[in-house]
Amino acid sequence: MTPGYLSPRGAEKLRKAAETLAGVMTSCVLCPHRCRVDRTAGERGFCDLGVRLMIDSALPHHGEEPVLSGHGGAGTIFFSSCNMRCIYCQNWQISHHAAGKTLGSADLSLVMSDLQGSGCHNIDAVTPTPQLLGLIEALLDASQKGLSIPLVYNCGGYENRDILGLLDGIIDIYLPDFKYGNDRDAQAFSGAGDYVAHAAAAIREMVRQAGDSLEVEDGIAQKGVIIRHLVLPGRVENSLEVLRIIKGISTSVSLSIMAQYTPVPAVANHPVLGRRVTKEEYETVVDTALDMGFENLFVQDVSDSSIVPDFDRDHPFRWDE
Repeated sequence: MTPGYLSPRGAEKLRKAAETLAGVMTSCVLCPHRCRVDRTAGERGFCDLGVRLMIDSALPHHGEEPVLSGHGGAGTIFFSSCNMRCIYCQNWQISHHAAGKTLGSADLSLVMSDLQGSGCHNIDAVTPTPQLLGLIEALLDASQKGLSIPLVYNCGGYENRDILGLLDGIIDIYLPDFKYGNDRDAQAFSGAGDYVAHAAAAIREMVRQAGDSLEVEDGIAQKGVIIRHLVLPGRVENSLEVLRIIKGISTSVSLSIMAQYTPVPAVANHPVLGRRVTKEEYETVVDTALDMGFENLFVQDVSDSSIVPDFDRDHPFRWDE
């Protein structure tokens, strides 16, 4: 398949999206926080990011879902900072503050091309929401210089549906989290007390754009939506509520139910989040998904092995070495 950004009107869509996003940056509403700061004047909102792109690293990543990682890896770009502050985030070293390499859009375009050249199956943009303008500008440049692999929008689910509308026909694969089925936990654990409604609306929009059937060629995803849900310890009912909400959207959409939760230092002594998920908790969620009629599931083994990355290393994913 040809990526959406290479369609006959792809370049036009990219230019229009970039133009609109440039205007948004003067009163930022890229995400539901709606900080309305003028980032072009140096003002900072929740994400603490300015106008210029900032990333931590870019590399072939073999730890995504198999249809994304394949044999060559996902071409993962870890953008600095995030529009959420999950206290248990495995990427906390780079997601909780704005620090990293500052780039221009032409620099990021070259990063994308290099990832394609190294054999990656896609460009996997991780937490790109606060940096959408730079991403779209880089994609426009890279698409004119030979980039031809799918673009994955890998986000926390806390999205502004109107902003997502600008990406229609540009994003090939949406990879959102659906973290919470109740706003109480969303506020306590992620600082997003209106998470549920925004995540549900965002995922409806993603499914509208990309469809609820994952299109795969030679084992590699080309278009569609994969919804991720991380099962949290002691919060099975939260997971079941997430499933009920997604069922109201589609049971054909691909669902990745993750068992990999590992307490990071900030929550090592947390009364709820300070332990791993049990096999019984995880299997309850998976079994319920099957009973609800979900047709396409990615599942994991429950183990004691830690797969928390260390972004102080040259290669954050030590199990890849």
